[in-house]
Amino acid sequence: MSDVLSLTGIEKSYMLGKPGEVRVLQGVSLSVARGEVVALVAPSGAGKSTLLHIAGLLDTPDVGRVTIAGQDMTGLSDRRRTEARRRDLGFVYQFHHLLPEFSAAENIILPQLANGIARAEAARRAEALLARVGLADRTRHRPSEMSGGEQQRVAFCRALANGPKLMLADEPTGNLDPGTSDQVFSMLMEVVRETGLSALIATHNLDLAARMDRVVRLAAGRLA
Repeated sequence: MSDVLSLTGIEKSYMLGKPGEVRVLQGVSLSVARGEVVALVAPSGAGKSTLLHIAGLLDTPDVGRVTIAGQDMTGLSDRRRTEARRRDLGFVYQFHHLLPEFSAAENIILPQLANGIARAEAARRAEALLARVGLADRTRHRPSEMSGGEQQRVAFCRALANGPKLMLADEPTGNLDPGTSDQVFSMLMEVVRETGLSALIATHNLDLAARMDRVVRLAAGRLA
């Protein structure tokens, strides 16, 4: 089983005023195999968001190598990194970040249009994804007309819109009440399993983490 994501010797530091240099990640190596769902558990400030941003090509490491779907991303131009993000990666955050002036379907159509998909095809895929997560009757609703759980399901559909190889999620149910969180997570796992998608999911919820294939823990910038 080949790795969809491989992080090797990742180091990252920031300059923060009086403290000076703060080492956020210190020699982190991590892989996610094809079809594997990995839980990333970390306390606040441990560097999990930075790690996800580097894995998602939104940030670059000071030292180390990022490989996605067998391609070394080290040293690629911004344009090539953007192309790889659109082609290979899907993102889900704690807050849905849906565009408020657009409907559920339109929020899923837009990233497809940016990836060169014809509008009719993008619309068909958006409707199919919404139906898959139980929102067939919400295609024309705007985010303000949906519940928190519905909004997050739309955000999940948006992450899947371009058929990514890897999904990166940062506390994807952290903004929901326990009952809704469990429902949304169960749906997320069902779709991930059906599609064979790989996923790296950061969570504080140890019960949710235990339902994934493997748990890795990040503490003080290092994998424990």
